[in-house]
Amino acid sequence: MKAKIAVLVSGGGTNLQALIDSIKKGIIHDGEIAVVISSKDSVYALTRADNYGIPRFVIKRKDNTQSEFETAIIEILRKFDIDLIVLAGFLCVFSENFTKLYTDRIINVHPSLIPKFCGKGFYGIGVHEQVLKSGDKYTGATVHYVNEITDGGKIIMQKKVRVKKNDTANSLQKRVMEKAEWKLLPKVTQKLCAEIVKGKN
Repeated sequence: MKAKIAVLVSGGGTNLQALIDSIKKGIIHDGEIAVVISSKDSVYALTRADNYGIPRFVIKRKDNTQSEFETAIIEILRKFDIDLIVLAGFLCVFSENFTKLYTDRIINVHPSLIPKFCGKGFYGIGVHEQVLKSGDKYTGATVHYVNEITDGGKIIMQKKVRVKKNDTANSLQKRVMEKAEWKLLPKVTQKLCAEIVKGKN
């Protein structure tokens, strides 16, 4: 028995790819990606899902009210009997009505060491620009539980990455992805999947 994972995306899907690769390598062995849900159409994450034969759906945030958006996603999650929701570059914030249905079953990866450089407006390359402006010697990534507050859920695991003198926002982003995000997210996903499977047995 494996835990069923839904991966929610809004862009290129590099973290989705990290999860797919980790399943193929056996790093994640207690879970399988049952469905991919995107808040935007024509994003490369959907192509990644297609390449591996993973069912995928588009629920556009901009075309729906918050309630309609969440209801549509819940219907898909229930249809696929989802155990764990992984937000992988998903740029929408869920309401408390949604998050309380999946307490400690939604995780997100954020490209900084929370509580630094997080919350509303902190996403993508902008996070790394702020890190460089701050002069911090270290940054990294955080995997945390998701609640209705942006980046506000309990921290599960963090990984540090050194900031180099000649870094640009792009070079720092790439290193944080490779050294932290793509390692942390599969590790935490496996850990939670193992707990879910154990609980079911």
